[in-house]
Amino acid sequence: MKVLVTGGLGYIGSHTVVELLNEGYEVVVVDNLSNSSIDVYDKIKIITGKDFPFYEEDVCIEKKLDEIFSKEKPDAVIHFAAYKAVGESVEKPIMYYENNLVSTMKLCKVMKKHNCNVFVFSSSATVYGDPEVLPIKESARLSTTNPYGSTKLMNEQILKDVCISNKDFSAMILRYFNPIGAHKSGLIGENPNGIPNNLMPYIVRVATRELEILSIFGDDYDTPDGTGVRDYIHVVDLAKGHIKALEKAFQEAGVKYYNLGTGTGYSVLEMVKSFEKVNNVKVPYKIVGRRAGDIAACYADPTKAYNELGWKAEFGLEDMMRDSYNFVLKLNDEKRSNE
Repeated sequence: MKVLVTGGLGYIGSHTVVELLNEGYEVVVVDNLSNSSIDVYDKIKIITGKDFPFYEEDVCIEKKLDEIFSKEKPDAVIHFAAYKAVGESVEKPIMYYENNLVSTMKLCKVMKKHNCNVFVFSSSATVYGDPEVLPIKESARLSTTNPYGSTKLMNEQILKDVCISNKDFSAMILRYFNPIGAHKSGLIGENPNGIPNNLMPYIVRVATRELEILSIFGDDYDTPDGTGVRDYIHVVDLAKGHIKALEKAFQEAGVKYYNLGTGTGYSVLEMVKSFEKVNNVKVPYKIVGRRAGDIAACYADPTKAYNELGWKAEFGLEDMMRDSYNFVLKLNDEKRSNE
């Protein structure tokens, strides 16, 4: 079975490629390296001991996609190639709509031409907007508070309509909560370009003194300590969820929705304190104003994924903290040895 993975050298994509290869799938990766590094290609091969074809291409370019499909003939697609920063999406909405929607539409168009009918989509808990009830079930009311979330919700509608038009098409829509952590080898993890938008890489870079201080966006939310509460999931657990979804997609056509989270919410301050305790390091922080598009609390009810996919998160918060720090320490050692 051959799976084409878009954005396969990115954070979640690379961990999913590792799990696919470990499970015996053939993998083809397409990534334009806009927020990833070619080094990850070699590191995946080191971790798995397996090679795979890689194309440095933009998924929005239909002609290039068609050429790749003609050559590789994949049986399924897992789509990670999207811009993903909430704050940036508020500042640059057109860039987000153009990339995140066009990439999905071009993929669906080329898949139809090549009779490829299995699509696993990287969605997000942002489609729930500011949730009315916690924990969040897949049946919750859908709304968005920022353009990034809107692109995810629009993509869900696109895939639903494709399934209506093609009774053989299977779309597995995975609504992620907040992935953190890294592969236990320390070879791959979250390494964004520039100043991080997500909490964990920001914490780690302050801990390693690459950044001076952590900015916590708001301490006046309606939460136990005033800081935002989120459901954090280890990226390896998340990657394994894609394997389970892929297995299900080959068995049943139609559109299906699954939360991938732990079901437990932690505040920003809890995350900082846990990181300090697990890794025995200080993380200085300051409270700043709320960030546009953010909400107070968001955590999953992952029951459906367990009942229908046989999936549940296995790693705990300490694992996530330890693996995140281990990855960046190894990355910094690697940089120093190359200087």
